Amino acid sequence: MQSSANFGGRTQRSPVDDSITWAGEWDDSQTIASAAERASSAFETWSRTPLETRIGFAKNYASYLQANRQAIARTITLESGKPLWESDLEVQSAIAKVDNAMDAIGKRRWTTSEGAGTSFSAIRYKPLGMMVVLGPYNLPLHLPGAHIIPALLAGNTVLFKPSEKTPAVGDWIMNAWRSTGAPTGVLEGIHGAVEQAKWAVGSPATAGVLFTGSYAAGKQLHLQLAGRPECLLALEMGGNNPLVVDRVKSRQAAIVNIIQSAFITSGQRCTCARRLIVVNHPENAGFIEELSRSIQRIQVGNPLSDKQPFMGSLVSKSAAESILAAQAELRSHQAVVLNEATLQDASRAVVTPGLVLVNEAHAIDEEHFGPLLTAMVADDLDHAIAIANQTKYGLAAGLLTDDPSSYHHFLNHIRAGIVNWNSPTTGASGKLPFGGTGASGNHRPSGYFAADYCSYPVASIENHALSTTSNLPPGLQEIF
Repeated sequence: MQSSANFGGRTQRSPVDDSITWAGEWDDSQTIASAAERASSAFETWSRTPLETRIGFAKNYASYLQANRQAIARTITLESGKPLWESDLEVQSAIAKVDNAMDAIGKRRWTTSEGAGTSFSAIRYKPLGMMVVLGPYNLPLHLPGAHIIPALLAGNTVLFKPSEKTPAVGDWIMNAWRSTGAPTGVLEGIHGAVEQAKWAVGSPATAGVLFTGSYAAGKQLHLQLAGRPECLLALEMGGNNPLVVDRVKSRQAAIVNIIQSAFITSGQRCTCARRLIVVNHPENAGFIEELSRSIQRIQVGNPLSDKQPFMGSLVSKSAAESILAAQAELRSHQAVVLNEATLQDASRAVVTPGLVLVNEAHAIDEEHFGPLLTAMVADDLDHAIAIANQTKYGLAAGLLTDDPSSYHHFLNHIRAGIVNWNSPTTGASGKLPFGGTGASGNHRPSGYFAADYCSYPVASIENHALSTTSNLPPGLQEIF
């Protein structure tokens, strides 16, 4: 994906050990325009390639990922900072995405028809054209693939820009697709940051933009495409996700669930719990204090060590500093820091998990993308739901309770696209849609539903023989 254009030499360093993980150049506007032209030119042939053939290329892609699984996982860890065990799970998810995408296009985008004799109505689906995919850094292999594979299977071509923080993983994606034997231009790759993304999106050949990232970046994409209603925009953005604790028999299970919700990937998942809301039942007395003691025992450290930690580093020193700044801002709003998020000396970007007790009056509706969890006490379940809904976001929400009726009440009143019961907020299935409401998306969920925004329906009324209707409207009866 490296360009011969002189846009300045770049190096990317690992947040784990400061080693160079990628060196090359960011692409200039001319290079990006050429890549877009190649992808656009490849569309006509690719869109007419039989689905079975496209599926074969996708399977080859998955086979390449499997064959290089360890090397790819190590690259993910070096670039993103997550522990090696978690990077390996990401590679597995990226491989599984191929089968899920194949299943989805068959079940959600298959030709259907109704009728009798020689008269039918039919629904078919056609690809849009060249799609721009802008990938994130937190799951730099799986999440771009969750857009790319459905788009390619549907017959679109793709211009892909990985996050500037994880360019080496982006190269792995491109190498995997090149290995499939697919025609040139079907998947084109570029490198860069915001400016390069704008050039790609602004190409006249762009038929759709598939984005995973922050609300601020998604909003800018929406503004850039204003006046281009013909260009599809699918936004998968962040969340200030609530996790409510009602009545639970096992505190240990609840605490493990909370920790997995809030601190997996060092809090760098859009579905991570940011706000813990504990209902003020007598059986929940001392719950937050017990959680605080458990957080102190979370293993945090070098993500490549033989004894794997639960949390590795954040993606960069600046990301780590932003969490410390968010903690300081909460403290200035009368929050009580129970577990202080601190920067470890051993690494530039390893931050210990933080837990901050806040009150409803001073809560801040921001997505702090890292290991920082706020906690609050609610009077009852309805109060907890009201607090949970006090956000412009609406991605994920969770309830921990042993009472099914409480869950169904929660489900009916919470505003979120992902609502989990006694399961981490970060829990997701490749067989389910993935998206949210409010500032978390624009009503185009990814996951299993990615097939929906990768094609458009064509409605047809078909008669095998042309004939004159026996029931002509007034004014036409006399012409025959």
